[in-house]
Amino acid sequence: MTSTQPEAPVEPTSTKRLEEEGEIAADYLEELLDIADLDGDIDIDIDHGRAAVEIVSEDPADKSLSRLAGPDGEVLDALQELTRLAVQAKTGERSRLMLDVAGYRAARRAELVTVATEAIDRVKASGEAVALAAMNPFERKVVHDAVAAAGMSSDSDGVEPNRHVVIRPA
Repeated sequence: MTSTQPEAPVEPTSTKRLEEEGEIAADYLEELLDIADLDGDIDIDIDHGRAAVEIVSEDPADKSLSRLAGPDGEVLDALQELTRLAVQAKTGERSRLMLDVAGYRAARRAELVTVATEAIDRVKASGEAVALAAMNPFERKVVHDAVAAAGMSSDSDGVEPNRHVVIRPA
């Protein structure tokens, strides 16, 4: 006779752990801002089960933080990875923390939703798949979410750095 025991529930990342990740990231980023002699405030939040940290300017007219985003967000991507590594070094666990600087990712998300919406309209009109330009993982995720919200399907195709989203008819 075989006894079946219920499986232990898979616990989502706890709010306490995500708050700890945010605090560690904030400490790391504050040191970086001091070294770089940049002024900025650190906002910590939890968004979609991830710690979300943003460096914001105390003065909206000050554009010096945009250097931390860099052209096409490359510096921001590298800074996010370094921040994740700093969190991992303290916690011993991999972090999925999201970092934004001066609203770069928020603005980019809005642009990508527009690109996705236009591509979805082209797919609906033509009945043919549409391949978008190469994107980083953050950008592809935004597009996949927009496509899913529209009730359509999409896949990522290609190999980095040329990995891109293909939107297919429903």
